[in-house]
Amino acid sequence: MVLGPNGAGKTTALRALAGLLPLQDGHIRLDGRVWDEPPRTFVQPQQRQVGVVFQDYLLFQHMSALENVAFGLRARGTPRDTARTRARTWLDAVGIGDQARKRPGALSGGQAQRVALARALATEPAVLLLDEPLAALDAATRLKVRAELGRHLRDFPGCTVLVTHDPVDAMALGDRLVVIEDGQVTQTGVPREVARHPRTPYIADLVGLNLLRGNANGSVVTLDVGIALTTVDANTGGIYVACPPSAISLHHVQSSAPNTWKTSVVGVEQHAHTTRIHLEGGISADLAPATMADLDLSVPLWATVAPESLQTYK
Repeated sequence: MVLGPNGAGKTTALRALAGLLPLQDGHIRLDGRVWDEPPRTFVQPQQRQVGVVFQDYLLFQHMSALENVAFGLRARGTPRDTARTRARTWLDAVGIGDQARKRPGALSGGQAQRVALARALATEPAVLLLDEPLAALDAATRLKVRAELGRHLRDFPGCTVLVTHDPVDAMALGDRLVVIEDGQVTQTGVPREVARHPRTPYIADLVGLNLLRGNANGSVVTLDVGIALTTVDANTGGIYVACPPSAISLHHVQSSAPNTWKTSVVGVEQHAHTTRIHLEGGISADLAPATMADLDLSVPLWATVAPESLQTYK
């Protein structure tokens, strides 16, 4: 699973894997076979065992769903009747066998996505590449198709690379996560570990955590923004400190609780059931409506976070 913001380079990486964009440096290898290693080696796209589901699906509008799925097989020399039989089997497998005669223009977004997936899987690729496969779907369809896609990906025996900007897709569908920002890999790991221990502000924001850097001396961490916090764990040297915005409380009067500091509000963002208050130093707090009613955000406030709410990691 490749996760990153728009323009980070996710689709560029996918195109390079598919052979649609030759590398200028580095290499691509699969099971010991070199696919691309400039300037000596470049395997053409049609010679790679790759199936691709593009973001806009790229179905042939003049062909039926059945003909679209059979196309890749026919292009590889499979006899017409055999290709159509296998295509029908795949359409049944993705749950739209009854739509086999329809052209793409008569299909819903979810149906078109499944036709594109069936077309990619029908050729039995070694690698399945999916470029934002759920991005074009409405919220209700997206939820259903995500579950169906997850089932098909679990059954697929090869390697799958799916790129997305949606952290929900990444966490639900991926077993390993690669995060790309500005063309660089910034973090890799299993989704749960990446979510628990983000290493960039972008990742922390995706998973809903405050992420701060500091220097630890035992259980006290002096943050780069100048705040000293007491943590449950003892550490030394440079360290990350993370906590959910919901763990931070705001008050007009200084508290005697540990980890209390003076701050000011720099921004306010309304969420569904809470209000996110952006504070000095890149720290955010989520407040319930009842709490908001008692606060004057135009004056300096006191922020507090319990030591047990802080995660620390190298």
